[in-house]
Amino acid sequence: MSQTVARAIDIIGFVSRQPRSLNEVAEHVGVHKSTALRLLQTLEEAGFVRKDAGGHYAMGFQLIAYGQLALDQVEARSLAHPVLQELADRHGHTVHLGELVGDRVIYVDKIDGRGSVAMGSRIGLQAQTHTAAVAKVITAYQDATTRERILGQATFERFTETTRTSRESLEEDLRQTRDRGWAEDDGEHEGYINCIAVPVFDARGKATHGISVTALSAVAPLAELRAQLDEFRKAAQRISSKLGWKGNTP
Repeated sequence: MSQTVARAIDIIGFVSRQPRSLNEVAEHVGVHKSTALRLLQTLEEAGFVRKDAGGHYAMGFQLIAYGQLALDQVEARSLAHPVLQELADRHGHTVHLGELVGDRVIYVDKIDGRGSVAMGSRIGLQAQTHTAAVAKVITAYQDATTRERILGQATFERFTETTRTSRESLEEDLRQTRDRGWAEDDGEHEGYINCIAVPVFDARGKATHGISVTALSAVAPLAELRAQLDEFRKAAQRISSKLGWKGNTP
């Protein structure tokens, strides 16, 4: 490991336990005060440490935010998995958990249905912004700035006859999604597959995740999936409650 990186990591751990003076940091790391100051200034600019009113260095708020994000990501998948498994077992369809990571929606969990046809989705892959129901439902519930960033990286590549290939068409889809409370994929990426997705909210009322139920259209067309929306919503509410949501969505 780079000596500079190792020292920076050491400093973050040192000041996280309690606020430290410049002299204490320099002595702990074993460097001159000027070197310690440069390291601290770099970490301060990145938000990893902060200087308090007394001139001591403490854990930075950006580091706190990253830590919370990491905790949320681990908890969301582990808390959601049993609920997803129940849905998959009951209906025999494939169930996904999508998560907003930066400006992309990523599949973070997937329970395969009982069908023998393989689907292109996979844990760790990005859900197509303009076709995947789980990507659309998460995007629809974001604030304008975040939504703009997500839409800015959409490809609008045509996959099937029902693919939305323009920004205007997708934005109208997102408005409908927000109004009715769920998103649909009507064979927009794979013509023989359709899907319905509902949002999952965290303790802040933010739609950080979404769950989708995906089926072969020949087995369960959209009309059949829509008929089960109440159950899908209850599943999403159960996950949201586990994440601290109290029902006050935007």
